[in-house]
Amino acid sequence: MAGVTILSRVFLLAIILTLIFPFTTFADSAVKAGFIRDGNLWILLNKEEEQITTTGKVLSHPKWSPDGKWLLYQQTAPSVFPDKEEQSEVWAYNIETKEKKKIFYDGYSPTWAPHKNIIAFNQLGILNISDFKQFYNIATGVHGYTWLPDGSGFLLSSGGVLRPDGWTSAILFTKKVNDNYKDIVLFGGVDHFYTLPREIGKNGNKIIAVFANDFSYSPSNQWISFIVSPTASWSMDSNMLCVISKDGKKFEVLDEVVFEVGKPKWAPSSDTLAYISGGGRIVFGFKNKDLKIREMPVAGTFTPPNYADLDFDWITNKSIVTSRIEEKEWSNNFSKHPLPSLYSINIENNHQVRLTNPPKKYGDYQPQYVKSLDKLVWFRGISLIDRHKTLWRAKADGTKAEKWLDNVDEIEFYQTNP
Repeated sequence: MAGVTILSRVFLLAIILTLIFPFTTFADSAVKAGFIRDGNLWILLNKEEEQITTTGKVLSHPKWSPDGKWLLYQQTAPSVFPDKEEQSEVWAYNIETKEKKKIFYDGYSPTWAPHKNIIAFNQLGILNISDFKQFYNIATGVHGYTWLPDGSGFLLSSGGVLRPDGWTSAILFTKKVNDNYKDIVLFGGVDHFYTLPREIGKNGNKIIAVFANDFSYSPSNQWISFIVSPTASWSMDSNMLCVISKDGKKFEVLDEVVFEVGKPKWAPSSDTLAYISGGGRIVFGFKNKDLKIREMPVAGTFTPPNYADLDFDWITNKSIVTSRIEEKEWSNNFSKHPLPSLYSINIENNHQVRLTNPPKKYGDYQPQYVKSLDKLVWFRGISLIDRHKTLWRAKADGTKAEKWLDNVDEIEFYQTNP
């Protein structure tokens, strides 16, 4: 009996200590992520890392299927055609069966349907759908696209063309699809949505509206943000962030943006769009990159003078975390580049707090809030183009920060659709 009493006391003491001094280590039981390391796809399930590919040719962000069983990725391979050196293969990996399935030999911009395991991708201007058994031609003359929020079809854009009188502008269309993809007509079957003006601009800056891409619906689906670009070389220096209402009747140019800094993002559950404004590629200087908020129809700027923001993510509808540097001219010596730290911003009162203090010669990049884990993650590296950064994590307020993974280029966490 005495032994039982002692054990009971020890157990009770352990409970009390746990309540007073809770564990600060992270629970990894719910972690599911795909990441790229040295050009290969890896999977992180809970605490276990597993290498999936060995080609060293994997491109861009992997993308999770809605049910979290498949991971979509692209990799380059020698072209099957003599007039091309390489092609971009579209693949999917099943984390349960370990099956790697080639979806198409050469495509780009692959995306999952919103609520089922159907893949859309573009190939030489033809939008296709794959159900894992075969692929179907859906529409032609497509430059950019996104699934409609309910998965019933697509919002499409066709690029402008060069005529003797100059460039025409991009045109937006919608096209509905049903589950019998064989019945879809390739030519036609679309509804006109909106024709962009030939030139668009903001604050005296104008571009020719040749291409429209990067479509994103707001949480209420009442608004669509997208980026309008001029010709390919010009788009490196100046593009215009635009919004349009879901019926195509209200169109507005918000600001000038470039592709090298944070992608515009809607707030988690409100029609508030955050983006980093400012033209000019980074090689023209680490400057003129201001984090702005557009809550339809109110706007605000949150970057202090003499600073620039590189990337950001929403934590809640009222708070953002951003990667921020001091403004500085460009140098080809990367050791002289400014190195960023993370800051939190309350957009209601503009209260800003520095969250990280990376060691000398290191900066903190690409903050991401992972809602399913309630964790803030980011990359720490020696420069903006460092391909061997370490992944760090912390609580949403930046406390309890710790290094998580070594040598990571990009990472995508599985999070269920709202």
